Amino acid sequence: MLTELYIRNFAIIDELRLQFHSGFNVLTGETGAGKSIILDAVTLMLGGRADTTFVRSGAGEAYVEATFTLSDELKQIVAPILEAEGLDAEAEEHGDAVLLSRELRLNGRNICRVNGRTVNLSVLRDVAEPLIDIHGQGEHLSLLQPRSHLPLLDSYAGLQAERAALAREVSALLEIRTELADLRQNERMLAQRADMLRFQIEEIEAAKLVEGEEEELRAERTRLANSEQLMKSASEAVNLLTGMDDETQAVADMLGQAERSLIQLTRYDETKGPLLERLQGLIYQLSEVSSELQSYLDEVEYNPSRLDFVEERLELINLLKRKYGEDIGKILALRERAKLELTRIDNSEERIAELVKNEESYLRRCGEMALALSKKRQAAAARLATAVVAQLVDLQMDGAKFEVQFERTPQADGLYVEGERLAFDKTGFDQAEFLISTNPGEPLKPMAKVASGGETARLMLALKTALAQVDKTPTLIFDEIDQGIGGRVGDVVGRKLWGLTAVAHHQVIVVTHLPQLAGYGDVHFHVSKAQADGRTTTRIRSLDGDGRIQELAAMLGTQGEHAVGGAESILALANGTKTAVKARQLSN
Repeated sequence: MLTELYIRNFAIIDELRLQFHSGFNVLTGETGAGKSIILDAVTLMLGGRADTTFVRSGAGEAYVEATFTLSDELKQIVAPILEAEGLDAEAEEHGDAVLLSRELRLNGRNICRVNGRTVNLSVLRDVAEPLIDIHGQGEHLSLLQPRSHLPLLDSYAGLQAERAALAREVSALLEIRTELADLRQNERMLAQRADMLRFQIEEIEAAKLVEGEEEELRAERTRLANSEQLMKSASEAVNLLTGMDDETQAVADMLGQAERSLIQLTRYDETKGPLLERLQGLIYQLSEVSSELQSYLDEVEYNPSRLDFVEERLELINLLKRKYGEDIGKILALRERAKLELTRIDNSEERIAELVKNEESYLRRCGEMALALSKKRQAAAARLATAVVAQLVDLQMDGAKFEVQFERTPQADGLYVEGERLAFDKTGFDQAEFLISTNPGEPLKPMAKVASGGETARLMLALKTALAQVDKTPTLIFDEIDQGIGGRVGDVVGRKLWGLTAVAHHQVIVVTHLPQLAGYGDVHFHVSKAQADGRTTTRIRSLDGDGRIQELAAMLGTQGEHAVGGAESILALANGTKTAVKARQLSN
């Protein structure tokens, strides 16, 4: 819900900070005090048209900022938008709140921000759209957008499960069509692709690559390239250890002499036995080292032909790496993918025939599911129309008519439906739009073409009331809703507006001149204007019990005890209605 609104240098508003509450918020005041200006500021913040005339005289910029508290359900809607724009870190910082702001400068530049980060206007609108509806200013009415009508109707009818099931089947159908489109590419292109795949597979298989081979070859190349040095070093070591020539005294011989001396020593001093054992261990280890070095020396050879083979093999591997992958594992993986793709191409005719058969099956099955869903929608549309018209009668629009218009679009490759081929998407083949006629004898028209703001606001109230349990927009703002209605209907309108908060848990904010409507407010704000230093400024304050009675009395247009008594009667009637509704809710 909208928890706080901050406005600075906007029209006649110098600076204003307004704390809204859950439930029914009412704004009243004299004409021209700035009530609608506050809503103009909200409209700007939501992404409405930026007009530099909004900037307060003498200021360089106008600024509007709104803080919304998000339910878990709304966070799931808003989070993907923020994440797509890289705003998820800021979202975590703000927790359950989202902060929207817009700055309008005299030079025409306007800056949009979400959680303090600058974004473009479309992102601001995307984030704001699920949060709030302003009724009476069509630009921000979600219900005036035909794209919202079918989802609302499905929610009203409880068809989410059927809709989801159809969406899954259509997704499978679209996957089949995607594969078919790929397979039905130009045959020459497929043939060229197949030739290339065969060449890749043959070239990789001819190389007979083995994972880990490259590392072994590099190590072998190093040994072969340095074979002379290896032989020299190994020979010197063996000679020093074993004395292979007559000129060098072998380490083994010297250790043997030392062993004999220690044997003599231990005959007279047994405590030195461990030293003899350690020396004998060294002699054994020396023997093993000598043996291994001799074996290594026997293996090492200068082999130019083998070195040439290793070099050629490594060059082949490098060539394949440049063409097919970073290492042998990736080259072999590409070969397997190429084999699979080649198999699909080679078997494309059979696969196409199989996919065409599956496509036909899905077209008929999806057509049956979409038709069943459509019939349920039409039945729900009739119920919704009856409910909306009943609400409109209560709102003194006796001659109004409401209807859900369904259209189908023929399409040669569409769903099979009752002998027709119809265009479709994941929702089926229905194109639904809400139509309204506000006066007897007038034709039904799209809701966006309803004439007056007051009629639009009352129509939205009727729809919101009928759709109360399925419309998830948390904050509803109504302006001009009391145009052309009297006190009796004002009581009905007030009761319905308050019902949206009590029954459907919306937050409602309304600007009104009707005391009967204002009496249902849970929170009552009075908007006034004052003059200081030759400037006009809008002020707003929350009214307490006595202040509220005085305001309602002033709105009645009379004075004295009768006016106060009338105001008290209005509040008593409204409070009695609220108490009765709450009692019924508790009993249920």
